[in-house]
Amino acid sequence: MSELRAGAVPLYQQLAARLRRQIADGVYRPGDRLPSEAELCQQFGVSRITVRAALDQLVDDGLLWRQRGKGTFVRAPLVEHELIRLTDFVEDMVVAGLRPASRITHLGEEQAPPEVAQHLVLTPHTPVVRLDRLRLADDAPIAFDITFLPLRYGRLLQRADLEQHTIYHILETQYQVPVVSGSFVIEAGKASTELAEALGVERGAAVLIIQRTSYTEGDEPIYFQRRYYRADRVRYRVELQRGYPGERSRLTEFVPVFEP
Repeated sequence: MSELRAGAVPLYQQLAARLRRQIADGVYRPGDRLPSEAELCQQFGVSRITVRAALDQLVDDGLLWRQRGKGTFVRAPLVEHELIRLTDFVEDMVVAGLRPASRITHLGEEQAPPEVAQHLVLTPHTPVVRLDRLRLADDAPIAFDITFLPLRYGRLLQRADLEQHTIYHILETQYQVPVVSGSFVIEAGKASTELAEALGVERGAAVLIIQRTSYTEGDEPIYFQRRYYRADRVRYRVELQRGYPGERSRLTEFVPVFEP
């Protein structure tokens, strides 16, 4: 019987547990819209206040998300990265149990903007290769990359290879160019109109911006990249140890917004 019964456990918690179990059993899958509040009221024999309290709990727990005017949806599991070693997109997705794929939206040469030139240790307006890719996890958009490479590396990359492999993989296996280190800056941002359309989110939705520069031997930059992750799909975990007395932490400067 679907209806819930009053008892020691509040009705909204019983309903939340019932919906949680249905999500775990695959009755509702990531991206599915739940029945409306009115439909849930009728199905379980409870008030709208009870339904809203149960949905609020599952939203707070990260299992559901709401889209105004459209309903309540099952949230896809978060992809969690640990900042322990330098990895590429495919490696991150495989560890998370997701099927990675890339869709190239732009590949060509252009002049490096001053910020890009600084990261690549080039003179401003030096020609570079720009590569834009929509990154997919289980066929769903999860990130959008804008990557700049010096010509000596960018001209090694072919569109067909980039649909199947990462830059790291191509340079390391085909050209014996090792990627030995990288620097990361992680910040919050909002999706522009173009970015929102690519990622399948609303304009102004939160995005996690990963700015990184990757280096080969001799601290030579291979590429400068900005990756815009859907903030509802990714989080980073960092484990730290407390420093010795007298050591100082470093706060990096604020970085101007880099629009795609």
